[in-house]
Amino acid sequence: MNNPKVICIGEALVDRIGAPGANLILDNGIDDCLGGAPANVACGLSKLGVDVAFVGGLGNDSIGKEFCDLFISRGVNISGLQISKDLPTRIVLVYRDVKGERSFGGFIGGAKNLFADQELDLDKIKLIWPSFSKNASCLLLGTILLASESSRKVVSWTIENAKINKMNIVIDLNWRPTFWDSSLDAESPPSEKICSLIKSFLEQATLLKLAKEEAIWFFKTSEPTEISKSLSNKPSVIVTDGAQPIRWSLGKFSGQTEAVSPPLVVDTTGAGDSFTAGIISQLLAYSFDPKSKIDAEQILLYSAACGALVCGGKGAIDPQPSSSEVHTFLESLEEDISSTSLPSFDK
Repeated sequence: MNNPKVICIGEALVDRIGAPGANLILDNGIDDCLGGAPANVACGLSKLGVDVAFVGGLGNDSIGKEFCDLFISRGVNISGLQISKDLPTRIVLVYRDVKGERSFGGFIGGAKNLFADQELDLDKIKLIWPSFSKNASCLLLGTILLASESSRKVVSWTIENAKINKMNIVIDLNWRPTFWDSSLDAESPPSEKICSLIKSFLEQATLLKLAKEEAIWFFKTSEPTEISKSLSNKPSVIVTDGAQPIRWSLGKFSGQTEAVSPPLVVDTTGAGDSFTAGIISQLLAYSFDPKSKIDAEQILLYSAACGALVCGGKGAIDPQPSSSEVHTFLESLEEDISSTSLPSFDK
């Protein structure tokens, strides 16, 4: 097992992806792809050459075994992985429209809507944390774990101990209403109570990444500098908006970066997580403090390319690029775009 520089904590699950325009219940043309935002980011970081660990829960089932095999093959440290004897790995229904854009349609596989990813044992994490985190400089987590009381305690404890270890805390505000209440529509906004709960955790972030609609729901604005000012830690903030420009505030610098058009769109699942992996991989080289606006712009361009390349295949993990593939893609976009000054973490 590697000595991780980054620890990713959260859900690992299966995305059951339908063909474009297909009905997942009636149509047989489906693919089961391993996913879950923190698991996606962990695998993406490893592909980019970063030593990374994943902490989360899986069922003692065929999907759980497949995940373990995947993490091991990618070189992801799984000494913090928990296997549940009682709860299964979650399966998420992912619908795609004719353009490949996806939407979430609920879960299957667990009685009473209970799954292994939401029932983490904090005592087990406390046992491995001292040796597990000694070389780590970054903690990555989403907000889905906050939907369960037991995993919420894990989030609180790991954030506090990450702060003690002076780790950078990256939070992906991943609002998925059905994880909080299975009766909610996939497009439902957060209630005032949930919004307040999640924002209390966002106060701890060094870097906050969120989509434009999430920014408006939680902060009533999509302007990164305004979001940063509203949080006590004044984090860096990145706001994505699909194919629209990425708006960002990294340290002392702010601006916007054009989204990179994918060379091929098969499935957009996991594009945002590959983007996040790109951001973290690059910020590590600057200790999360870019020295110039040019540095920040290069970081965003590299990360946007990571997200674009994932769209060329099915699922969130299999199409993830290596750093050399990202550089090659960037060089192909324009002759005057040079990626030679970007930090490389290739293994």
